[in-house]
Amino acid sequence: MSLVASGASRRLFLAGGLSLALAGCGPDKSGKAAGGDTQPPRAKAKGGADTIAGALAGDWRSPADKARDVWRHPVESLQFWGLAPGMTVVEFWPGAGWYTDILAPYLAETRGGLYAANLQPMDEMSTRIVDAYKARLAAKPKLYGEVDVTAFGPTSGPVAPDGSADLVLFLRNVHNWMAAGIADKAFKAAFAALKPGGVLGIEEHRATPGKVQDVLAADGYVQTAFALQLAQEAGFKLAAQSEINANPRDTKDHPFGVWTLPPTRLSAPRGQPPQPGFDHSKYDAIGESDRMTLKLVKPK
Repeated sequence: MSLVASGASRRLFLAGGLSLALAGCGPDKSGKAAGGDTQPPRAKAKGGADTIAGALAGDWRSPADKARDVWRHPVESLQFWGLAPGMTVVEFWPGAGWYTDILAPYLAETRGGLYAANLQPMDEMSTRIVDAYKARLAAKPKLYGEVDVTAFGPTSGPVAPDGSADLVLFLRNVHNWMAAGIADKAFKAAFAALKPGGVLGIEEHRATPGKVQDVLAADGYVQTAFALQLAQEAGFKLAAQSEINANPRDTKDHPFGVWTLPPTRLSAPRGQPPQPGFDHSKYDAIGESDRMTLKLVKPK
């Protein structure tokens, strides 16, 4: 039985932008091109990123990004999802690169590889976001290694060669794809990219269980049961759940949805000017959102 509110229509989500497909371009992370020829090994990154903790401590990460480690628990989360040296990883919608700053140096240092399935550019804003992300990688090629920037959006193709990835990551984006009407596509794309036995790791704002799920996730929260339904319909099996990113202080009833909380700290509806005098103290005291942390497997 569906957990989605009946009669709800889907709308195209353009606030962050979507992007052009770069499907199947370039060599895969095993070092083999489409024709199967072996490619030269990747250059190692510099900076002590040969462990997840080492990448976390890297001086290339901004103080603002490091300040969020207490909420996002990247070491514990990546260990839970099974990140290991030499893996091929697909990160969906990396945004400004908060997790990329950990993943790319670590994978470059350990002879792994990263596909960044970024926004599908459909307007000026989304194009700027993707261009800024690419420029960030290009500025430090020895640190980030050879990140393959592909795309995910309404009309995009594969995010990585079929069966090439060990780990795919959905990091607080399922609600965006629900708003865009492409959540089903995201799970199917992840399933196609993964090797048999590969893992899909999910971090997502967690809605109060038992309520009917808003198909558009307008407040930014998603029920765990609904996320699992999407995953299982795509062919995944649940391997484990974790409370690593739980926050029991999150009441999930905020005036501007999850974006009322840090780090966004909205004081008005999205797209409207900030509200002067809005008291953030209550929401700052909560901290970042309560989140589900799921580990799903593509059956062998």
